[in-house]
Amino acid sequence: MRHAMPPAATSRRSEAQGVPRHGCPSQLRRHSQWVAPPPDARWQARPKSATMHLFASPPVRNAMNDTHNERINALMLEGDRLAQDGQSISAAVCWQKVLELEPGFPPALDCLAMQAAQRGDIDMARDLLEQAVAAAPGFAMAHAHLSRVHAVLGNENAALASIDDAIKADPAAWGPRMEKARMLEAKGRDREAAAAYGSGLAYMPEPARQAPELQSLVGHAQRMVAENQARLRQFLEGRLGDLMRTGSPRKLERFQHSFDVLTGRRDMALSRPLTLPFARLPSIPIFHREDFDWAPAVEAAFPDMLRELQALLEEQAEFVPYVQMPDDEPKGQFAPLNNNPDWGAYYFWKSGQLIEEHAQRCPLTVEALADNAPMCIVPNRAPVSFFSALKPGTHIAAHHGATNSRLTVHMPLIIPPDCALRVGGETHAWKPGELVMFDDTILHEAWNNSDRLRVVLIFDVWHPMLSDLERQLVSETIAGILEYNDNIDMGEL
Repeated sequence: MRHAMPPAATSRRSEAQGVPRHGCPSQLRRHSQWVAPPPDARWQARPKSATMHLFASPPVRNAMNDTHNERINALMLEGDRLAQDGQSISAAVCWQKVLELEPGFPPALDCLAMQAAQRGDIDMARDLLEQAVAAAPGFAMAHAHLSRVHAVLGNENAALASIDDAIKADPAAWGPRMEKARMLEAKGRDREAAAAYGSGLAYMPEPARQAPELQSLVGHAQRMVAENQARLRQFLEGRLGDLMRTGSPRKLERFQHSFDVLTGRRDMALSRPLTLPFARLPSIPIFHREDFDWAPAVEAAFPDMLRELQALLEEQAEFVPYVQMPDDEPKGQFAPLNNNPDWGAYYFWKSGQLIEEHAQRCPLTVEALADNAPMCIVPNRAPVSFFSALKPGTHIAAHHGATNSRLTVHMPLIIPPDCALRVGGETHAWKPGELVMFDDTILHEAWNNSDRLRVVLIFDVWHPMLSDLERQLVSETIAGILEYNDNIDMGEL
């Protein structure tokens, strides 16, 4: 198979640090993120549990005996349960008992501070939180709560300082970064706010990004980042304009793509080989055909290839489904095309073997490749070459290929409108007779949105940066993998 398939990496720092052996149980069970409420609902918007602490927690004294620890745990659990049931006074009694057993215990101080804030006693909330952060400078949630208190008291500088302390205490947490961004935006410091929103989004795990209740926040953060990138782009274009006018589009291509990535116009195209990665090769989505000395000879055979293809179509030659996956293999994004002739293949070489009958019916096509293209050669695996037919309305879902030691090449033959190939962030419309070389280990997809058949000739060639020795080593490595695994069908290699 030419296709196989893969979340945003999320920090596990909070989980790794853990929580106090006796803390608010929501600390122990609900390590999600604290998100700042709008200014007019600071305390009302808190979660139902008055004890929900969601950042890294303070260190615990190890000298306590087990009975002491168990007693504090039980009181914190009971306080949490009572708070969730709306019994705030009884919850406070539990946390006060914790402080009698362990004076200055930061989670209990934080819980009591939030209760004080909810009933409007902001000065008491501040005093309790200052005690908590003094006892446990690494207790990020207490710093975040203290930031809220300072904001309510109108001390913006102290609020920013406290949210910075929360970030320092737990750098991988996205909640305080979003709160810092909101505070900076309110002060009109949009560039700094955009940077904070950007870092918040970077640390935000995918489930949080998709949570319905966070869509407004995520959308606003993305807009702030995009607007800032657009302003940065305009600023840099003014600075770089004269210099960029001295270069041709080809000479500026790599920088222009880098500039687009920097300013949010495109994503960085990254190679992700699924089976055989070859190190230290650049991730180039689509190569320039002019850079391949063998390409003109293959392109010269375009009229012959097209005639042979048209003869096959007139004879209604059989195109087999390209996607044919084992029953016990997850189909993923290829389920719609599995054993489906909407993406059909007419093979000339398959698993390294020439299909004589097909070669006899299209001799000039086979000759053009055999005589000119540096196709990959691997015993019982490659070359692989075929006419690839996409019926109207067919979409090949985005996927990664097996190895970056090769390039995939398309010779466009029948190309109706509304057909294209996308590799990384680059969309390419095929032109009949003009080869397209691309790295298929970069996320790519193709579609035929027309009402006619689209056909290209597909074949693989060695990556141009591989030496003869490296090509031999890759070939022998693949052969060795197959031998080691008793030559079972391992899909594409």
